Amino acid sequence: MYVWARLARMAATKSRRGPYRFGDEGRLSFRCLPTDIDFNMHLNNARYMMLADVGRIDIFMRSGLIELARKRGWAPMLGGLQTVFVREIRLWKRFDVVSSIETWNGTEVIGKHRFVLDNGETAALIMTSAGVYDRGNRRFVEIGDLMRQLGVDATPRPVSAEEEIFIASHKGLRILAKTQD
Repeated sequence: MYVWARLARMAATKSRRGPYRFGDEGRLSFRCLPTDIDFNMHLNNARYMMLADVGRIDIFMRSGLIELARKRGWAPMLGGLQTVFVREIRLWKRFDVVSSIETWNGTEVIGKHRFVLDNGETAALIMTSAGVYDRGNRRFVEIGDLMRQLGVDATPRPVSAEEEIFIASHKGLRILAKTQD
């Protein structure tokens, strides 16, 4: 099942999962299909990113962000990600993608996607940096303002030591990318 079918399934079943509440986790179940594998007969590394996208869009839809973004001319955008693979997901195996918004600061949101096997073990972890771009004003939206517009009364928790490492790595790579002309 390619990404469009998986997105359609997620959208069709979102009401069963209820609204996303910040601080909670979103959980989507998948099976590793023949269209997902590489020559090692396990989930292709690019497929992890695609399935993390589905988890992120699920959160966006269930939190009301997609509707608000359309009204305001905003675009949720991924700034970068870092992935670690711990265990393989073999052909036909079931797994869950557990997605969450971890914290935010200014215009940056830190997210996490865990790929969890049937036995509860983590197969992979993806950390993301993202924001919401205001096309009309050509700037990123302050996440605190976004939360208020969504009707969310939440305070971001302090960034963890692991998130600090991720943020520093992300900023370093961004600088490197901008100087590679």
